[in-house]
Amino acid sequence: MPNIKSSKKSVKQDAKTTVANNVYVTRVKNSMKKVEKAIEKKDKDLANKELKNAICNIDKASSKGLIPKNTCNRNKARLNKKVKEMSN
Repeated sequence: MPNIKSSKKSVKQDAKTTVANNVYVTRVKNSMKKVEKAIEKKDKDLANKELKNAICNIDKASSKGLIPKNTCNRNKARLNKKVKEMSN
């Protein structure tokens, strides 16, 4: 436990930012799962809608530094490929 006032404040700030960051990461994971479920159901319209939402969430998490840029691009590419293969 920190004794210095600034360290105590830092611990509080870290806790707040951790909660905020977890929200963005959870959104990314959930939106990716929604795309996968739509692909399993063979619903093109829903898959495209969820893909657009997932890409938005992935980009937002990447811009905040929560997900590395290459991981972001890889996830988007994989989801996009699956949706395109489904539509063929």
